[in-house]
Amino acid sequence: MNILRFSDLCAQGKAQGQRVFIRADLNVPQDDSGAITEDTRIRASIPCIQMALDAGAAVMVTSHLGRPTEGEFKPEDTLAPVAARLGELLGREVPLVSNWVDGVSVAPGQIVLLENCRLNVGEKKNKEELARKMAALCDIFVNDAFGTAHRAEGTTYGIAQFAPVACAGPLLSAEIDALTKALAQPQRPLVAIVAGSKVSSKLTILKSLADKVDQLIVGGGIANTFMLAAGLPIGKSLAEPDLVGEARAVMDAMKARGAEVPIPTDVVTATAFAADAPATTKAAADVGADDMILDIGPKTAAQLAAKLKSAGSIVWNGPVGVFEFAAFENGTREIAAAIAESPAFSIAGGGDTLAAIAKYGIEKQVGYISTGGGAFLEVLEGKTLPAFEILEKRAVAN
Repeated sequence: MNILRFSDLCAQGKAQGQRVFIRADLNVPQDDSGAITEDTRIRASIPCIQMALDAGAAVMVTSHLGRPTEGEFKPEDTLAPVAARLGELLGREVPLVSNWVDGVSVAPGQIVLLENCRLNVGEKKNKEELARKMAALCDIFVNDAFGTAHRAEGTTYGIAQFAPVACAGPLLSAEIDALTKALAQPQRPLVAIVAGSKVSSKLTILKSLADKVDQLIVGGGIANTFMLAAGLPIGKSLAEPDLVGEARAVMDAMKARGAEVPIPTDVVTATAFAADAPATTKAAADVGADDMILDIGPKTAAQLAAKLKSAGSIVWNGPVGVFEFAAFENGTREIAAAIAESPAFSIAGGGDTLAAIAKYGIEKQVGYISTGGGAFLEVLEGKTLPAFEILEKRAVAN
């Protein structure tokens, strides 16, 4: 992907003395008092900010937080707690600036945090008047917010249209590189794990990947629908019988390419969805009318683990069972362990996937952990993200 990179501009001395506007993703969870409960996104934004400060730029940073109503400020919408945490991480004060669209005062070597960008009228609908005003604030626009790259908003798309220079920050650049390595130029075999409760929510992803991957491992409720398509009983398991035809079409498309959707040969069942429900392992063909499939069985887990250990590239989105319950976590734990042991380049994304990675402590063994939920899924669907599109256009223009 041909984009300008902020790291290159800094290395060439082109950021010194310049007004740099960074769109970060600082949308962190908070408790009822407004205290930040998890700061991964703030910490992930530090390299880009520090790069700009080290380059001698006048640095402006903004982000959305929550879902505020445009033009209507409420105390819970403020980035003040984020400014305080940024200050701690950077070892310097980070002033918070409100009502900043018409002008910002910041000198080279200084940093300010611009209040919640979604408070600005016209942000979500990418109004040109707002975009032009924001672009006038800077000499260089840096998008470092992959989590919002699938949205064409004022601070993710519009400002990039009109800023003198538009480029990708280190976090966004890393996402682009990892996705390119895993999907556009993968080492083979390419194995994708797509799991979740519903086929309908990931049908476009499954169809897109069916044209690319060598093995398409399905899990969770999605696997149950594929089991139905394969003629297997699923009892009272979560599934979408009306999408059996779509599941069969994905299987047929894979088969026509000499690829495969592995169907579970054994499963772990219960008669109730509960952490303390007795778990029973049985052959997939023996699932009873009152059974609920809550995990893949040990034989299936071992078969899938072997495929992952011999893969060239792995894309992981979703746990394959109810891994939150100890009795039904073995499948996801085995998948995680296999990915950790595999020499393949792996990229993982999605909230539940990240929770599984954290639970099993394999963060350092995964090639790249994506910071974006919806954006990651849209890339898997084969879509061109708006933020990528405009940065490519501007790279050509520049």
